[in-house]
Amino acid sequence: MAEVEEKLQQENQNLDKKVRYRGNHDKPKPWDDDPNIDRWTIEKFDPAWNPTGMLEVSTFSTLFPKYREKYLQDSWPRIESALKQYGVACKLNLVEGSMTVSTTRKTRDPYIVVKARDLIKLLSRSVPAPQAIKILEDEVQCDIIKIGNLVRNKARFVKRRQRLLGPNSSTLKAMEILLDCYILIQGSTVAAMGSFKGLKQVRRVVEECLRNEIHPVYQIKNLMMRKELAKDPALATESWARFLPTFRKMFSKSSPKARRRSHIQHYLLNRRLARQENLLLVSAFDYSFFPANPLTLLYDFFQVDKQLESGEYFMNDQKKADKKWQEKQEKQSEKSAEKKRKRDASFLPPEEPTQNNNLNKSEESKKDITELTQSLKSKTKELKKQKKTQEKVNAEEYIAVA
Repeated sequence: MAEVEEKLQQENQNLDKKVRYRGNHDKPKPWDDDPNIDRWTIEKFDPAWNPTGMLEVSTFSTLFPKYREKYLQDSWPRIESALKQYGVACKLNLVEGSMTVSTTRKTRDPYIVVKARDLIKLLSRSVPAPQAIKILEDEVQCDIIKIGNLVRNKARFVKRRQRLLGPNSSTLKAMEILLDCYILIQGSTVAAMGSFKGLKQVRRVVEECLRNEIHPVYQIKNLMMRKELAKDPALATESWARFLPTFRKMFSKSSPKARRRSHIQHYLLNRRLARQENLLLVSAFDYSFFPANPLTLLYDFFQVDKQLESGEYFMNDQKKADKKWQEKQEKQSEKSAEKKRKRDASFLPPEEPTQNNNLNKSEESKKDITELTQSLKSKTKELKKQKKTQEKVNAEEYIAVA
């Protein structure tokens, strides 16, 4: 009996030592703990792995802007020859303004059609053809970051996008060197090419810049320090938080709304004290604030007086919004009525001449005729007088006697 109990104990111990796995195939492999294997390396595709080719035809197409038409037409033979090496067919349609790539019978790499799709996307986003062709390599990946929806105000969007470029594109060049990526900012997109690690950092830098979280210059400083720290093998397993700088956004102690509320409270307190003690109003500018323009503060205070008189100051936000909306609707209705009146004025018939107008015109014409006849009569009388005087003149009186 003792021997049987010992055997059972040993079996239970062996079962406890064995690690149980859920699935049938989720078992330890002999190469899991092999230190000689680098799992981050991307092996180059060998056509012998897929000798039969593709079973189905895969096609991708994308549109391109009209200003890229001439450049694509000139560089299309080069693109076509680059894709032909991988057995991918491409087509440029100038009528529809589209580029199409598709697999053929000679295609062996199943992922190359996805790379070709990225190629035509980069070409449509103004990436030069020699640079875009590099995406067909296994080590190079791409990412097209859409930045148009991150900022609503157009002027603010242009200003923040300019931060990514920097003076003479110095910021962009520094990012390309540090992240080992190609970056192109075009319109409302940012096209990047490089490794997965570099593309992830590029996306983070771009989005934080457009959201106004961290300036790209501070990001570059952080990346430079990380690059130096990565050279030290002793710090490979340690945290770098103590070495890296912390860039915090400098906010004021209170929000603009809270500052304005404090200004109003200060103003109201001064008014109350002046009324109670019959003193002059204490100056509301005893403290400094930004912007340092007293006219703006006075305007705010006058607005507060108006709100207090009308009772709007004590209304909640919803009622204020409703009142503003109602005023806006009234203004819109007045403007629309005025515009409608102007439009209808062009369709109104002209005023027809009445009988009174005709009588007035006839009387005026009669007056003109009488004046003309009188002037003619006076002129004829003058001419007759001149003729009579000419007849009475004796020429012999004016001739000298010899």
